[in-house]
Amino acid sequence: MEIGFIDYYLDEWHANNFPAFMKAACRDKVKVTRAYALIDSPESGGRTSAQWSKDMGIPLCDTIEEVVEKSDALIVLSPNHSEKHEELCQLPLRSGKPVYVDKTFAPDGQVARRLFDLAASSGTPCYSSSALRNAPEYKAVERDGLWAISSWGPNDLATYAIHQIEPIVMLMGAPASRVLYVPGQDWYTLAIEFAGGRAATVSGFMGDGTPFTMNICGKAGSQIVTAKEDFFKPFTEELVEFFFTGKAPVDNKETLMIMDILAAGDLARQQPGEWVKVQA
Repeated sequence: MEIGFIDYYLDEWHANNFPAFMKAACRDKVKVTRAYALIDSPESGGRTSAQWSKDMGIPLCDTIEEVVEKSDALIVLSPNHSEKHEELCQLPLRSGKPVYVDKTFAPDGQVARRLFDLAASSGTPCYSSSALRNAPEYKAVERDGLWAISSWGPNDLATYAIHQIEPIVMLMGAPASRVLYVPGQDWYTLAIEFAGGRAATVSGFMGDGTPFTMNICGKAGSQIVTAKEDFFKPFTEELVEFFFTGKAPVDNKETLMIMDILAAGDLARQQPGEWVKVQA
């Protein structure tokens, strides 16, 4: 199966590593055979699209149309610029071919709903997910009777909170009602209130060396869970299965809830210490 990359710019961590992850997890079942980017890397020292193509051995296409036409399945990347997803997804989500949209799916719930509606109108299978959803340690957690989660991990709310919020929403299995943001020097905490009196906190610490860890509390007591095992391998295996079956492994409703939480978190960041309603 031939996979096409569509990106804002190609010299970024996901585009640089996904081809190797697919090869390691699935051998020759799938291969990235073409790519397109809107711009060359704007990062200091970043490679041009042409240099990325040469280094990676993946041919460039001149248009998104060409990638869509010649590929069996599509990955829309731009992981750190979700505001570009609506533009980049217009043709892929009309194609009828399986489309994975890299995290974070959309800048807010309104854009997310438009993207899912676009896919549904053309019968295009699609989904989005953080790879942390597939952490074996999180998958093994007994979800019945959970009432609180305290999570922490690295870096900022805008691009990294998805890696904490995704597994929290998966484990809670309940709608979120409101959030509250507490700022600090090189750290933040986002409190999330869920239905049924359940709650979670997400703490981000700037800089390297902070593991993705949760203190999970429920009727069975408390347990500390850290994502230590390789979560990209099961993530990639699930992604490839989706490409072949067209069956999304993540419910769109759950993704929309995550986007609504992130949007409310962004509003809460602008008014620290005040509860902000999670709006669908």
